[in-house]
Amino acid sequence: MTKILISDKLSQNAVDQLKEIPGFEVTVKTGMTPDELKAEIVHYEGVVIRSATKLKADILEAGKNLKVAVRAGIGLDNIDVKKAEELGIKVFNTPSATSITVAEYTIGLMFAAARFIPQAYKSVKEHKWEKKLFEGTELYGKTAGVIGFGRIGREVARRELALGMDVVYFDIVDVKSDLAAKQVTLDELLKKADYISMHLPKTEKTTNMISTREFGLMKPNAVLINVARGGTVDEAALLEALNGGKIRTAVLDVFSVEPPVQFDLIDHPNVIPLPHLGASAHEGQERAGLEVIKVLKEFYGK
Repeated sequence: MTKILISDKLSQNAVDQLKEIPGFEVTVKTGMTPDELKAEIVHYEGVVIRSATKLKADILEAGKNLKVAVRAGIGLDNIDVKKAEELGIKVFNTPSATSITVAEYTIGLMFAAARFIPQAYKSVKEHKWEKKLFEGTELYGKTAGVIGFGRIGREVARRELALGMDVVYFDIVDVKSDLAAKQVTLDELLKKADYISMHLPKTEKTTNMISTREFGLMKPNAVLINVARGGTVDEAALLEALNGGKIRTAVLDVFSVEPPVQFDLIDHPNVIPLPHLGASAHEGQERAGLEVIKVLKEFYGK
C-alpha cells in the first residue's frame, strides 16, 4: 500500500475520492507542529499540503520514504524545492485550480477600497452614520496595473477590462497576450495605474520589488493590493509611503510573517488587512483537491 499523508485541510470530496483509489492508504492529520510532522512523515511515500504546512529541509530529510509532495495551491514557497530535488522527491502544485477564485477576490478588494466598504461597515457597527465621510470613486475609466501576468493576472485583467478599466501589465518575463491590455515596464505601470495588484511568487527577483523608489513613482491616490506573497512588498517602505501620503490605500491579504507579529502597518487607518483569504473559496478548493487526485494518480500510474 502507498501511504499518503494529508497534513492540511483538503476538501472532503477529494479526501473521500483519494481513499477510494486502490493501493492508496490515506491519513488526514492536520495541525501538527514541525516536530510532530518530522516524526510522522517518515511513514509516508506522499504528502499533500496547502499553506499551513512548511516542508523545510529538515522535514524533507526526515521523510526517508517520501517520493512526492503535492501542494493544493499555486505557490511553492512553503516547500524547500531545492532540497526536495536533492533528495529525489518530486514536487507538484495545482496552479490553475484557484485562478478564478483569487481573481474574483482581487476585484472584490478593489471595490472595497474604492467605496470604503470596510471603513463604512465598521462605522455603522459603531452606531455612526458618516455618509459624507465615505464618498468613494468608480472603477470605470481608471487604470489598473497588473504586476504578474500569469494565470491569475490574466483572469484579473479580463474582469478589469469588463468593468471599463484601462489595463497595463508587467511581468519579470516577457508575456504576450491577446487581451486588450498593454505590456509596459514596471516604472511605467507604477506611474500610470490607479489600482495596482500583485500576482507574483516570492523569489530572489521579486522580494521587496515594491519598495521606497517604487512608491515614489506612484500616484498619491493609488491603491496597492497584494494578494501574491508576503515579502514582495517592502512593508517598512509601505508604512513610510502611507504616512507620507505617497499612496492612498494598501489592501494586504499577505504579510512577510503570517500570522503577523508586528501591527504598525495593520493598524494604519489606510490599510485594509485580511488573513490570506485569496484562495479560500469552496469552488477553488474543490478544484484544487481534484487536481491533487489527478497528480497523484498520474505519478503512481493509477
